Amino acid sequence: MRHSAGGAATLTTVTYPFLKGHGTENDFVLLPDLDGTVHGDLTPERVRALCDRRAGIGGDGVLRVLRVHASGTYDADWFMDYRNSDGSLSEMCGNGIRVFARYLVDEGLVEAGQPIRIATRAGVKVVTVDGDLVIVDLGVAQVYDESPVSVGERTWQARHVDVGNPHAVAFVGDLQEAGPLRVAPTHDESVYPHGVNVEFVVQVEPGHIAMRVHERGSGETRSCGTGAGAAMVATAVRERAPRGTTYTVDVPGGRLWATWTQDDRVLLSGPAVVVARGETAL
Repeated sequence: MRHSAGGAATLTTVTYPFLKGHGTENDFVLLPDLDGTVHGDLTPERVRALCDRRAGIGGDGVLRVLRVHASGTYDADWFMDYRNSDGSLSEMCGNGIRVFARYLVDEGLVEAGQPIRIATRAGVKVVTVDGDLVIVDLGVAQVYDESPVSVGERTWQARHVDVGNPHAVAFVGDLQEAGPLRVAPTHDESVYPHGVNVEFVVQVEPGHIAMRVHERGSGETRSCGTGAGAAMVATAVRERAPRGTTYTVDVPGGRLWATWTQDDRVLLSGPAVVVARGETAL
């Protein structure tokens, strides 16, 4: 608060820094909060305001950047506090964590080319920034049975793959079969009690797929990193591809590469950039 010359109190607008970044056009608002003192009141309402594409900054989610000592005890130096654009908490975000790592390198907080241990609600992930590419180890893939997902009157059997968060991968003849994806596809709530990310996948050629995705808490997005990893795993299972095969994954916002390693880990690589920074009072 400040006072005018006549002594009347007037409100002072409090602002804080933000950055905007994206990984294959899956975009995020980054909130630096290294010591955890700035955004302890990061409410769902404020997340929705930040992500609003007309009245806010705009994004598929919010990445709060914390040092581990500010967020709890982890075997890592950093914690990614990720929120979906509807304000809900999320376990993990494959493109978001790559943008998070790019920010750390750009700011000189970590060294490029060295493994960066970043804690998430799905555990600690290791990320490496290598030139224009950012590579993340998403962890061990859990593969389960198929169950149905539906859009309108159309239904597909979808492979359940968990890479730190749940995915249902449906193979289609054409990506437009899923329609406009304005609402979340329906799913078996006994299989996905907390909701699910749904990928629609087509085969381009051996080792090359394309996909669309409806993300839990964000709607249809231009890309989903964990979704690309899940789609690759489901495709490899379907094709009985040998472990270590690298798949090209085309998304509406660009191209990613995913590998299912011999020890069941999913590696995801692709571009990630920070495109803007500023101050906001949202």
